[in-house]
Amino acid sequence: MIPVRLRDFIEDSDGWLYAVSTYDNDESIGCVLRYVPDENGERQNSTGKRYKKFDFEDAFAFIERHKPHYSDLVQRVPVNDVKKIFRPDLEIQQIAGNHPRVQKLLDIFRLPPGSVGCTGSLLCGLENQSSDIDLVVYGKHWFIAQELVKKRTDEGKIEGLSEEMWQKVYEKRNPEISYDQFVLHEKRKWNRGQIEGTYFDILYTRSYDDLKNASTGGGRVIGKMDIEALVTDASLAFDSPAIYEVEHESVSRVLSFTHTYSGQALEGERIEVKGTCEQHGNEQWLVVGTTREAKGEYIVSRTLLDQ
Repeated sequence: MIPVRLRDFIEDSDGWLYAVSTYDNDESIGCVLRYVPDENGERQNSTGKRYKKFDFEDAFAFIERHKPHYSDLVQRVPVNDVKKIFRPDLEIQQIAGNHPRVQKLLDIFRLPPGSVGCTGSLLCGLENQSSDIDLVVYGKHWFIAQELVKKRTDEGKIEGLSEEMWQKVYEKRNPEISYDQFVLHEKRKWNRGQIEGTYFDILYTRSYDDLKNASTGGGRVIGKMDIEALVTDASLAFDSPAIYEVEHESVSRVLSFTHTYSGQALEGERIEVKGTCEQHGNEQWLVVGTTREAKGEYIVSRTLLDQ
């Protein structure tokens, strides 16, 4: 069976739709509830069936009330309860055929079949006029797409974000760092833009060949920690969780479970991190995003800020 990956969607036996948020999905699927059938719901699929959309916080509360056996750090849906799997890479051509802006992005990137997909509401057929485009790019091809976002933005084929849009993104993320620091880090990531006025992201997901040792389950909590460290490997900095291998006297790895701090630093940069330290075997990892709000936790590149 093809593994279920990060950014796939699943449908459970009651028709509830979830965004997959982990790679460790052998016995149960780690995910977050997004849509539930509701005759008064604001979203509607091609057959006329209506759904209610759930934000992150509301999803956890709803699951706790109605399916507490799924409750965990994320929702864990047993494999036997999964009725359907939506795979972004397999659905991309159908989605692009119905959405010219998606097709235009595919034409810009021109990536090989199987290396790019589309997730979110478009994957589920529950988009509306204000829906963003969430492109998924797999493995090494993501870095090609990142370079093309930069190049095509410089050429004017992709629109950069307006000041108003940056403010909107910042308010949605509500991070622990200032607006100026947030935008300074974000603008060099080249993982978002606008196409004909529609906002899009390019989201990293591991290729099937890279799924070995992808599990990043919780360890024994040691306590809060604030460090500066040198990044020695940032090749998985755009994954979820984002992973930074670091040089530090006690911490070997920094992880971010919040998208705000993915791609936050480059290899060779010094970072300042505030998070929760966990023991993983013989290693200590510093984790950001140990709570859903990630309050009091952050990653910044001191190298970037001090320039």
